[in-house]
Amino acid sequence: MPRFGLFPAAFGHSSGFNEDRDDRGSKLKPFEYVAPGTADEAVAILTKNGLNARIIAGGTDYLVELKHSSSVPKVVVDVSKLSELKGIDLTEQGLRIGSAVTHSEIMASPLVAEHALAMQEAALTVGAVQTRNLGTLGGNLVTCVPSLDSGPVLVALDAAVTLAGPKGRRTMPLTEFFVGPRKTALESGELLVEILIPKERLGRGCSFRKFGLRKGQALALVNAAASLDLDKGKLTDVRIALGAVAPTVIRAVTAEKLLNGKAPSEDLFAEAADIAVSEAKPINDFRASADYRRDLIRAGTKRVLAEALTRAEGKS
Repeated sequence: MPRFGLFPAAFGHSSGFNEDRDDRGSKLKPFEYVAPGTADEAVAILTKNGLNARIIAGGTDYLVELKHSSSVPKVVVDVSKLSELKGIDLTEQGLRIGSAVTHSEIMASPLVAEHALAMQEAALTVGAVQTRNLGTLGGNLVTCVPSLDSGPVLVALDAAVTLAGPKGRRTMPLTEFFVGPRKTALESGELLVEILIPKERLGRGCSFRKFGLRKGQALALVNAAASLDLDKGKLTDVRIALGAVAPTVIRAVTAEKLLNGKAPSEDLFAEAADIAVSEAKPINDFRASADYRRDLIRAGTKRVLAEALTRAEGKS
């Protein structure tokens, strides 16, 4: 596997390769760069180095942190080229998306367009074109900020994640993977390998909405997603997921229970949206008040339910 010392300048910094200061003059420590050939090799390196190793794929989040942090890992493990972490495939289990698949690849995928269109809607809201070209789905999930854009759709589609570690591989629901702000269920030496949307959730009515302070390159004030099916004119298997309104992406379970088994209507969706507001825990910060976020939750929930219904009707 390729191994060589790497300084921050090698990430496109304008100064020469041997320069070890960023554009603000803060001195950065060198680290070892490793590009393993397989996921198992990556796990072995992570296990050996423990907290002294960090994974990098697209680097759209971590490189910013690396340039301005006083704490630099001894080893940076580049998993961006691992074939096991790439690809979008339709399998017997469902739609498999490798953790190193970029947001742009999701947007361009005919399989995603056919089976999980709302995933493309979410990918479109991630940063700018350059960010979408480099940033990966796995990186977005592992960063685990409350406002992450890919989380609500995947939660609304009951997605699961597969992790590779020193004890082998394990699979868990995405809702269990999210533990807290910037905290996941990844254990020491583990690597996120793939995301799976189960077969029974593919092609159903699903929708996503993001609310920010501007249309592009903005963190979400509120993210909302919904998925549902219809059976003889009644709503079934409704899922409502909300982001940026709690420490992690949440499901509005009580609102879902209200909707399941009922004939859809504007009044019913409005009632479900009010319940969803009560299930969220929005905060006040410099970008928006909790009250404003509650208004967005209410509006977003109604919109994604209505659009998911339209898509489910089109399917049937």
